[in-house]
Amino acid sequence: MRKIQSRLNTSTPEFRHNAAHNRALVQAFRERQEQARHARPQRDLDRLEKQGKMLPRQRIERLLDPGTPFLELSSLAANRAYDGESPSASSIVGIGVVSGREVLIRADDPSVKGGAWYPLTVKKIVRAMDIAIENHLPVIHLCDSAGGNLKLQSELFPDRYMGGRIFRNQSILSKMGVKQLALVFGHCTAGGAYIPALSDYSVIVRGTGAVFLGGPPLVKAATGEEVSVEDLGGAEMHTSVSGTCDYPANDELDAIRIGREIVAQWEHPRKWPAQQEPPEPPAYDPAELYGIIPDDIKKSFDMREVIARIVDGSRFHEYQPNYGQTLVCGFANIWGFKVGILANNGVLFNDSALKGGHFIELCNQNNTPLVFLQNITGYMIGQEYERRGITKDGAKMIMALSCSHVPKFTVMCNGSFGAGNYGMCGRAFDGRFMFTWPNHQIGVMGGDQAANTLAEVKANQMRRNGGTVDEAEIKALWQETRLAYEDQLSAWHATSEIWDDGIIDPADTRNALGIAISAALNAPLAEPGYGVFRF
Repeated sequence: MRKIQSRLNTSTPEFRHNAAHNRALVQAFRERQEQARHARPQRDLDRLEKQGKMLPRQRIERLLDPGTPFLELSSLAANRAYDGESPSASSIVGIGVVSGREVLIRADDPSVKGGAWYPLTVKKIVRAMDIAIENHLPVIHLCDSAGGNLKLQSELFPDRYMGGRIFRNQSILSKMGVKQLALVFGHCTAGGAYIPALSDYSVIVRGTGAVFLGGPPLVKAATGEEVSVEDLGGAEMHTSVSGTCDYPANDELDAIRIGREIVAQWEHPRKWPAQQEPPEPPAYDPAELYGIIPDDIKKSFDMREVIARIVDGSRFHEYQPNYGQTLVCGFANIWGFKVGILANNGVLFNDSALKGGHFIELCNQNNTPLVFLQNITGYMIGQEYERRGITKDGAKMIMALSCSHVPKFTVMCNGSFGAGNYGMCGRAFDGRFMFTWPNHQIGVMGGDQAANTLAEVKANQMRRNGGTVDEAEIKALWQETRLAYEDQLSAWHATSEIWDDGIIDPADTRNALGIAISAALNAPLAEPGYGVFRF
């Protein structure tokens, strides 16, 4: 493949301005991430130390193989929810290597309200289990939770994708033969008791670990029985009487040691044979991405410059370079893995939609994973394009995407608006992983467009009612709508709601994709097949 010839001039004022703007966004991201990971009230840290407990990140660090990476997912989940009470949604999720095996690690955070689950905690855990199912990743649960936040029970208990889905997904994993290990460091209460019970292996720490459907206060309130934590659900009882847990551990380090020994007994997965070559770094510095991405979501830039700083050797075989030029398609390698890349260079027209659908089919024919780099305002609208069949052509692209049998990965590089989000593998289209950059914005349309649309609708309503247009009222509506949109469009809001798998530093995109692609190869390819394309 040919090396992309970059046309970037890193000495221009525009490049330097963009670089400063995006470095500031990345710095803000790092600061928020550091706060979410480590800022805790001293009383909670003292409580855990008194109990002889490590912090959850210390547990993960000792569990992982030394010197191996850990790809944390959704580190800023719930960053704008619950008045900041639930940093990282009170849980840690990520992909790492334990005893030489790729695993998904899910850890409760007992430094936040005793590890109680908020609604977004449940959503994050359900998403983690979905990732394990989709990628056939073994799961290690680090359990230490007071159970669900009872004040918010209606938001975390009854519906399909709430608390029960965690245990349903655990059962599906077991049915698939995907292994699970629970390390019980603290309490597993109420529904949380099912996590070790539904795991294939479980280790429980003496003195601090406990598993019960109802703790001593609830048992006394419900039955009048008085019982201690140890007698009700402690390590000795569950490993020698009930058989709910398999191994007692003397302390947390002992539990981690036993857990690593258990994982070492697991067979190594047979990954499907994706095309691979020896990896090599890009020919251009990934840090130059800061200067490529503009300071305004409305400004354009060339996605080839982004691709050149992500793929191996900056080499890229572009498909149909002279056709449908607002969508860049082609083949490259990321950390040695062959991928097909679709990247937006503008709005999707009829030709670019057809090109995208065709390229997706080619990648499926060749069993090549797909990487979508989103910077999309949507599919083109207007009478001329509707007469040409833009809705029909966009539907072809969406059909090809939806029925694709190869793994899909999405990076939100800039804007993601309207149906363009769908055609470029938005959250609803079963991408294995979705990452966003701090500058990213997402919505049904941009703030200005939404404000203009609602203002026009309101003005027409006033005219139909026989009155004159109140310009002051229209202006107030416009400003209110735009401010609300700008707030909801931000990457901080999207990642707080877990609409993605986490914000990443643009310069780390290549590494995040490499880990994600490697993890995805654990799952066998689905059977190919498509629905009806409207011609």
